[in-house]
Amino acid sequence: MKTAAKILATFFGIGLFSVAPGTLASAVAALAFRIALHGLAWPLYLLLLAFLFFAGTAASAVHAAALGRPDPGRIVIDEVCGQLLALAFLPAAWVPVAVSFVLFRFFDIIKPWPIRRLEKLPGGWGIMADDIGAGLAAAALSRLVLLLV
Repeated sequence: MKTAAKILATFFGIGLFSVAPGTLASAVAALAFRIALHGLAWPLYLLLLAFLFFAGTAASAVHAAALGRPDPGRIVIDEVCGQLLALAFLPAAWVPVAVSFVLFRFFDIIKPWPIRRLEKLPGGWGIMADDIGAGLAAAALSRLVLLLV
C-alpha cells in the first residue's frame, strides 16, 4: 500500500525531481492533455479527474504520513489533478494550453484567498483541495483571457 501510494502521490516519480517538481508535474499533465487527453469524451475526462482526486487524496495522505510532513513538495498528484481541471474543455492548441498552464502555476504558487484556506483541510484533503481551487481559478481566468485574445 505504501509503495502504491508513493507511486501515485509522486506521479510515477516526477515528484522526486529536485528542481521544481510541481511545475514539472503540471507540465507533464498539460502535455498529456495536449497530446491525448483532450480527445476523451467529457464523461470519461470527468471520471479521470474524479479518480485522480479521490485516489490522489488517499495516496497523498498515506505518503505524507510516511514522510512525517503535512504537505511534502514531492507529492505532485495534486498539481496533475489541478492542471487537468484547469485544462478541462479547452481546445488542445498550444496557446490555450500554455495560458492555462501559466495561470494554474500562478494560482498554485501564490494561493490567494480562499485557495490558501483549502490547505488547512486535514490530511490528503488539504493537499489536493488547494490545487483544485487553483485549477478552478485558472480555468475561469484562462477562458476570460482567451476570449480577449
